[in-house]
Amino acid sequence: MKKVFKLTQPNKHPERVLDAIKYDIRRYLKRERKKALPGNSAFWEFECKFGKTSSAAQGINTSEIISAIEKAKTEGWDEFYIEILAKPSTKQKKKTDDDNSQ
Repeated sequence: MKKVFKLTQPNKHPERVLDAIKYDIRRYLKRERKKALPGNSAFWEFECKFGKTSSAAQGINTSEIISAIEKAKTEGWDEFYIEILAKPSTKQKKKTDDDNSQ
């Protein structure tokens, strides 16, 4: 998903617009997580970028998306750019003390 969301729309209450944006993003993440994983992948990992424009967007964590949208609203942005790309990821085997001693 690469999209520019407008935070203000005529004839709509700003809070409802904000709720609709959050709903769209959560729905997209849920839909992507439901897709079948290729090969030996364990889960979907998301690469996210957020900013006023696509060129000014910076990488953020998936858990920070909603708070970034809230921050954009409080700062008075008219619109924002968000990019969410899903990629399959495998679990990393944790190193234990037993692995290091051998």
